[in-house]
Amino acid sequence: MSFLYLLERFRSPALDTIMQLITEFGGELIFLLVALIFFWCIDKRQGYYLMAVGFVGAISNQFLKLACQIPRPWVRDPNFTIVESARAGASGYSFPSGHSQNAVGTFGAIAICNSQKWVRILCIAIAVLVPFSRMYLGVHTPIDVLVGAGMALIFVFVLKPVCFQKDGAYIPALFAVMLLLGVGFLAYTELYPFGKDVDAQNLESAVKNAYTLMGALLGMLIVYYVDGKFLKFSTDAVWYAQIAKVVCGLLLVLLVKEGLKSPLDALFNGHMVSRSVRYFLVVIGAGCIWPMSFPWFSKLGQQR
Repeated sequence: MSFLYLLERFRSPALDTIMQLITEFGGELIFLLVALIFFWCIDKRQGYYLMAVGFVGAISNQFLKLACQIPRPWVRDPNFTIVESARAGASGYSFPSGHSQNAVGTFGAIAICNSQKWVRILCIAIAVLVPFSRMYLGVHTPIDVLVGAGMALIFVFVLKPVCFQKDGAYIPALFAVMLLLGVGFLAYTELYPFGKDVDAQNLESAVKNAYTLMGALLGMLIVYYVDGKFLKFSTDAVWYAQIAKVVCGLLLVLLVKEGLKSPLDALFNGHMVSRSVRYFLVVIGAGCIWPMSFPWFSKLGQQR
């Protein structure tokens, strides 16, 4: 806590705003955007790699949060204050830091797959600044961000040779193992006899994430099979077609994600299995349905 108190002394409105912007690079939205850009426009194998690092990281992070149940810094020390703009994005237990793990996993994976010096420098800078921003904002301690970042680095280096094996032979097995881990995590959140002292909001958040991961991982297995057997889509297209591909694709993903929420909740009577179904359909839409349009995007530059 002494380091957080030190950082607290250097806060200012302008720096608070900058750090709040930086910390968003460790959020779910940026991970989804970056992973889809790689999957749709740059290299499918790198897209699978980014998703594998992200999904394994999410399962391990959520498990440790529930297993350790370490409260946030301002809960541990009521005298400590945080930057209020960061409070909404700091739900759940403190250890380990999810934003730090997301940032280091996502941008660390990009850095080791890219030979361009400026890309590596930019990715490393983001991977360093996001964990620092979590401490500056007062929502995580140094041990939270160090463990989160350390876990991400382990997954980045361990999963790279698996995902880049010749012909991607190990990718289906990897996603199958991840699905089993997801099942185990879901069973843990639903069946483990947590004590009365467990934070109900944190537990609910973990259960939601467990059902979300189940649907997404099952979807990824199907996407890999369908693309390998039938679609075999190309990521190539002229730059303006790539932009259109990403913008329209993201609109489709958001439409499925948000548009199906109420109908599925009603269909499943509010049970969280609706989240599994919804995120399964999101992944199928992003990985199977939308890529059917890619041949048209690839022809745009040729037509000119």
